[in-house]
Formats: sequence, structure tokens, C-alpha cells
Amino acid sequence: MCWLRVRSRCRCGQTRRVSNVRYLSLEWIDALSVEVSTSDAMRSAAADHTIGVTQVVNGGPEGTVVYHLQVGDGRASFGPGAADPEDVRFEQDWDTAVAVATDALNAQQAFITGRIRLFGDQQKLQASTPVFAALDAVFTTVRARTDYR
Repeated sequence: MCWLRVRSRCRCGQTRRVSNVRYLSLEWIDALSVEVSTSDAMRSAAADHTIGVTQVVNGGPEGTVVYHLQVGDGRASFGPGAADPEDVRFEQDWDTAVAVATDALNAQQAFITGRIRLFGDQQKLQASTPVFAALDAVFTTVRARTDYR
């Protein structure tokens, strides 16, 4: 058997029941890591774009959580810690992160009102819109089994 810890279907085709993961936990980051690394849309976006994005979420149950998305050379990865190299950094508190993740708050509105702070290369961020469209689809696959408490 070759079960993957965070997927409902292993690459070998076998399936298993997947339990919920807590938002921003290491299990949640692992789940997204698997989805990002196996996403054709992410690979396609990574063929045309290069960007390192760090997310910092303060004040949650896990304390401060830092995770990253690294895209380039046809590869995309997601994991704990800061991007290296880091082109863009987003910082926000737990309540804002949960509200955006659950669609209770629009991310652009959170940015405009200062609830999400952006540091780094804004032009590179804007040029990487296809990366974030692909990432949104990946988040959707994990969102259904995420516990936001």
C-alpha cells in the first residue's frame, strides 16, 4: 500500500477516508503541499511565472504561522517557513486569515482596509495573477476538509 497521508486518492489509485485538518496546522500545510505539487494548473503557471510568496498569520491557535508558495521553472511547492527567495510577503492576523479563507471577507477589501499588509514586489505579484488563479483551485480542494476553529 502507498497511502499518501493527506489525499483521498493515492497516486496508485487506491482510496481512503481523509479526516479534517485544522487551518494553518502542519497537517493543513502538508495537505496543500501535496495538492500544489500534483496540480497540473500549478505546473502550467510555474512554466511561465517565477515568484516566492510568504504568508505570515499572527495570533492563531498555533501562534504565529509562516508558510510559503514557491513557483518557477515549471515547479510549484508549498510548505512551512518563508519563501526563498521571497518576492512578496503578506501579513495578517488570525481573524482576517480565517475570514478570507472562508469567503466571509474579500481579500482585496482586507488589503485596502489594511487588514492584510503587503511587502515586496507588487509588480511581480500583479504579473503572477495566473499563479494565484491556479492556487485558488488548489485551496478549494482542501477547503472542504478544513476546520477553521
